[in-house]
Amino acid sequence: MLRLAPWKVASILALVFFAALMIVPSFLPAATVDAIDRRLPGFIPFRQIVLGLDLQGGAHLLMEVDSASVVKTQVDQLRDDVRQKMRDGKIPLSGGISELPRGVLVRIADPAERAHALELLGSLNQRVGGALTGATGHTLDISDNGDGAVQLLLTEAATTEKIRQAVTQSIEVLNRRLNAAGTKETVVEQQGLDRIVVEVPGLQDTTKVKDLLGATAKLTFQLVADPGDPPSETETLPQVQGGTITVQKRIMVDGADLTDAQPSFDSRTGEPDVTFRFNLRGGQRFGLVTSENVGKLFAIILDGKVISAPRILGAITGGSGQITGNFTVEQADNLAVLLRSGALPAKLTVVEERTVGPGLGQDSIDAGKRAALVGGALVFVYMLTTYGVFGIFADLALGVHILFIFGSMALLGATLTLPGIAGIVFTIGMAVDSNVLIYERIREESHLGRSVVSALDAGFRRAFATIVDSNVTMFVAALILYLFGSGAVRGFAVSLGLGILTSIITAVTMTRMMIALWYRRTRAVKLPI
Repeated sequence: MLRLAPWKVASILALVFFAALMIVPSFLPAATVDAIDRRLPGFIPFRQIVLGLDLQGGAHLLMEVDSASVVKTQVDQLRDDVRQKMRDGKIPLSGGISELPRGVLVRIADPAERAHALELLGSLNQRVGGALTGATGHTLDISDNGDGAVQLLLTEAATTEKIRQAVTQSIEVLNRRLNAAGTKETVVEQQGLDRIVVEVPGLQDTTKVKDLLGATAKLTFQLVADPGDPPSETETLPQVQGGTITVQKRIMVDGADLTDAQPSFDSRTGEPDVTFRFNLRGGQRFGLVTSENVGKLFAIILDGKVISAPRILGAITGGSGQITGNFTVEQADNLAVLLRSGALPAKLTVVEERTVGPGLGQDSIDAGKRAALVGGALVFVYMLTTYGVFGIFADLALGVHILFIFGSMALLGATLTLPGIAGIVFTIGMAVDSNVLIYERIREESHLGRSVVSALDAGFRRAFATIVDSNVTMFVAALILYLFGSGAVRGFAVSLGLGILTSIITAVTMTRMMIALWYRRTRAVKLPI
């Protein structure tokens, strides 16, 4: 037990040095770290420990997915799918396709063709979700009303599953938008079924963030309606410049096929605009539509408003184009960010907004420091008075334990919150608890008449299983808090989990190394505890 190879001692010291190196940037001003990183990229391998909203202040937004827009999107998609099925089956529609609040109504006069339509439409009725989501049921409720009408209604299970998917996709899109806008260290997570929490540390003005998060950024390209088009196949939309314009409901090209969008300036007018580029599928579709509809007006629609409706003068086969609309430079830049990050699957509404001032965050940091210092001092005094020189070893291991926690947070990019500080203070007591188990076991072995070396060896060996068992149960509790908690609870769980892992390392490895070096130097014949 007391025979440690030189390479083991060197490895332990190297690990301590590595942990200290990881937290050095956190003690430097943020401007200094950014300046060094710009001049010497990669010179500082680790970033500063991220402070949470409650420590550095910032903005907190609670957003809700608009369930009505989710249902509307589902109904629109269902309408297009039904129309395509009727075309594939060559079934004429006597009354077109009418939209209902939660579905569509198809009128087919001929009974034989109606029976055939029911068979075709049955393929649209799919199972909801899968084994991992836990959702059950089917997407549609299809019925023949008996008066020549076939009704397709969305089920509650289908709507609930679609809202869940919309929240998940929205979180991904919001993260991309905030990162593209240069907003760092943000927290975007789900709350309940249809709500999303967005926390932006260090931000006091939420106007730009709300503009980025609230815009759906759903871009579509639709043909302007001809005078003879049936009313059921058209819709009237407002224009950004004022007035309205009637367009065909059918979406010719979807903004989901965009691969890039950048702000630029029109070469003819010098006004800001946005250039975009499609992927292969979108480029081919865009080229086909423009080649088949030369001379027609092609509306560019963003979030239900027509930005512009230029006339197609010829086939556009390059897979790229530009959007003009009397933008300012900032508007063009924001629009490019929105289009690059992708469209939200549904509209998001801000239901709660609050900001935390940096002064309150500094008060929280000061209170956390005081708690940590007082707790650490009490533990230090207790261990010193109870175990003497071995207590000093335990206190040194405790210092390394705290160093490992902060080093791990810097390495993993974890966010330090006020509950996280509480978790660190809590692990201070837990860390020395392992040393207490070891020392008390050593004391018992010594009272049984064992020699110093034998007592030390038995103390570490026999206490190890107890230490692991107690810490594993605590780690399971921390893991459950992290998996099922959110916000402040997760911050506490992260610091607690890291503290549990590092306490095992420091209590067993660091303390053992220091005691081994102490015995080699003193060759003591009596234990100092």
